[in-house]
Amino acid sequence: MIKTETLEIRKQFTHQNCTISKICGCYVDGEKNIKSTLSESFLCLPEDETFKYFDIFRKTLSGTIGKNLINMDFPTASEFQGGTQEFLMKLRDSELKDDDLIDEFYQKVIQTYNYVGNYLILLISAVYDVPFKTSDKLTVDDGSDEVYRYILCSICPVTLSKAGLSYNDIANVFQDRIRDWVVSPPSNGFLFPSFNDRSTDIHSLLYYTKDSEELQPELIDQIFGCGIPLSAHDQKETFQSLIEETLGNDCDYETIRNIHEKLNEIIEEGKSLPDPVTLSQLEVKSILEDCGVEQEKLIDFQEHYEEKTGDHPLLLATNLISTKTFELKTPDVIVKVNPERTDLVETTIINGKKYLVIEITDQVEVNGIFVNISNQSDEI
Repeated sequence: MIKTETLEIRKQFTHQNCTISKICGCYVDGEKNIKSTLSESFLCLPEDETFKYFDIFRKTLSGTIGKNLINMDFPTASEFQGGTQEFLMKLRDSELKDDDLIDEFYQKVIQTYNYVGNYLILLISAVYDVPFKTSDKLTVDDGSDEVYRYILCSICPVTLSKAGLSYNDIANVFQDRIRDWVVSPPSNGFLFPSFNDRSTDIHSLLYYTKDSEELQPELIDQIFGCGIPLSAHDQKETFQSLIEETLGNDCDYETIRNIHEKLNEIIEEGKSLPDPVTLSQLEVKSILEDCGVEQEKLIDFQEHYEEKTGDHPLLLATNLISTKTFELKTPDVIVKVNPERTDLVETTIINGKKYLVIEITDQVEVNGIFVNISNQSDEI
């Protein structure tokens, strides 16, 4: 799924567009015991409650594609009898009316979800009449291409509110605030099936994680049966390690700066594309060649690349670098530079010592205070 497709589904989570028919829930304590459950027709809930649920569902489809929202394909074996995809198909097709099936799903989550504390599992069933869109992207309200039937799961931490004082307006006194259990925004969740090309794709799902470093691998493996993807952090570390091993002693400042600038260009050019920019082995190799890496250094590149990326050969460009800052770090100093002005920084050797040289203007602040540089000596 791409950004516009997730936004289209998110727009259904309002009272005006609501297509949710059923909501189920399971409250689990820190000992993995089910404390309570709910099963209701969604539109029969009080309006104040539905607003809160809408917030949770929209959050489950928020974030960056490839970082917080991860497209996952089911392996073929999972679609046969007893497979993970087949189970989710049964759950979707039941419209959450099969209590035994729902209980089985709760147990699957409880057994595999790694979380210390209480949490709430929410599950909704919805039916969306997909409106027809013309070739120039105009929506025809009275036309429909197909019906998209889906389930959305949100897993939300439930935490005890903080202690403090509160004002009792009836007694006109300040008193100890009553602490209660509060449902937080979701930490994980998924949409099944995917809404790819504005159409049902039962062969894939969209997985949500609030923390891109906490993918919940056991949950992914047991509930979806999909391969565990590289997290955004792992992709960045893999790329960095690959560059260091490939360049060896030639891993100098100028080369890394050129690679950073090249990736920035690729990301900027890809902003107009519907899909996030991914890089294959050949494309990463081409970037290195464009940045002046000698062919001798690239002889074993394919082997190094396959060893580092394993079953996930595509790297998301936006996961590899920061487009907001260019950082230079020593044990004692960190320098952050505007990515568009990396030309202001150079490396040099003065009297046998290595230095970073930064070109500056008269506008220099030290701890928020403007300082005068013009009075300093011109000599080094």
